[in-house]
Amino acid sequence: MSPNMIGFSFVMIGIFLIFGKFVRRHVKWLRNLFLPSSIIAGFIALLLGPDALGRLTSQFLNEGNYFYNGLVPEFILEVWRPLPGMFINIVFAALFLGKAVPSLKKIWNTAGPQIIMGQAVSWGQYVVGLLLTIFVLTPVFGMSPLAGALIEISFVGGHGTAAGLAGTFDTLGFAEGADLALGLATIGILVGVMVGIIIINIAYRKGTAKYVGGEAAFTDEEREQLGESYGFDMEPTVKEAKAIEPLAFHFSLIAVAITIGYIMQQGLILLEAYTWGAWTDVYLFPYMPLFPLAMIGGMLIQLFFDKMNFHMYIDQNLISKISGFALDILLVSALATLSLDVIGDNVIPFVLISIVAIVWNVFAFLYLGPRMIPDNWFERGLGDFGQATGMTATGLLLMKVADPKHQTPALEGFGYKQILFEPFVGGGLVTAASLPLIYQFGPVVFLIISVIITALFLIFGLVHFGPNKKKKTK
Repeated sequence: MSPNMIGFSFVMIGIFLIFGKFVRRHVKWLRNLFLPSSIIAGFIALLLGPDALGRLTSQFLNEGNYFYNGLVPEFILEVWRPLPGMFINIVFAALFLGKAVPSLKKIWNTAGPQIIMGQAVSWGQYVVGLLLTIFVLTPVFGMSPLAGALIEISFVGGHGTAAGLAGTFDTLGFAEGADLALGLATIGILVGVMVGIIIINIAYRKGTAKYVGGEAAFTDEEREQLGESYGFDMEPTVKEAKAIEPLAFHFSLIAVAITIGYIMQQGLILLEAYTWGAWTDVYLFPYMPLFPLAMIGGMLIQLFFDKMNFHMYIDQNLISKISGFALDILLVSALATLSLDVIGDNVIPFVLISIVAIVWNVFAFLYLGPRMIPDNWFERGLGDFGQATGMTATGLLLMKVADPKHQTPALEGFGYKQILFEPFVGGGLVTAASLPLIYQFGPVVFLIISVIITALFLIFGLVHFGPNKKKKTK
């Protein structure tokens, strides 16, 4: 493939992004769902590609024609397919760069209940997903046991994580899992917004949602910010530094973070090969993707800059722009290369996974929320529900509706929560390791581990933050 063809493939991503932005501005229901332009652009490219429009054009054009597979030629799709696995490393390497990290004591005092509940919900998604897989999806539909991780990868991890794990799915022999994960992530966003708004309205009429008011209406600027954000903005934890270096410097920091992650990855692979891997013939790290380690690399760089008092050299706005650019490229390329045939061939498992995920998330919010969050459980739990069902921006949206004047600690706690949440689940180390763990040890072993960890978080949350604890502290 020529350099010009590769370059043109990136030009096409830009064209679809502009088209997605245009459609979003002129289609009100898409704006109301707060779908980012990149997701809309990806679906437009998908509809104009081989699995949709291509079905029609292939009936009239010769196979050698550029538009035989629709308006997106095959050579463009060949360039786009590996992009999600590459650009997810940039997104995660930038996750903590330029963001002042508060003390663990402050994080815990502000967001402790949300951290514990968020972990319990995420690990619980593994439990319900693996139970569904072990008893229904594998024996009835012949699906891979790796399907047990789809709920956590898709609903908490979102489109970015689902796309970033495509290589791992493929390596472990469940290539269709990446397409199913992307489809489930889309369902999660839609359900997160719609069900969340319905719950807020019911709670308002019952007097549970006490802070809903006229201020909840969004300005055009706020609507744009929420719609274009994809959940990596932790505003309460950020103190912006003044930019004194060019864009290239900040991109270099991200490159160094990815390099640190790569060195760590190769070191772990080598260590495993000469220790427990050689003893047990069980290998995990060769299947683990790079992006969670790139995130650790970014954290190490930030800690170094803080320690040396160089933090003012990192401009969080520039880091955010680089991350946003990478995420847009990732989403368009991932959604455009999504296989509709895979979802069609697995439509019943797809629906079952969606229903189980939604039921668990709603149950966790409405039943566990008031029992694990001692104060302002509704407003604070809404953010966690939105994140667990769709993406972080969905949580921000729901909190904005329920607490427009920020009269509760919901937004601050939600921001602090990410520091002890994102590195592990929702696209972190646990999410990345779940697939190789299930592959190597089997779904039953990982189910037992998930049940134990979920139970520990639930017990700790109910005992330490529950209603009885609240009464004692009054």
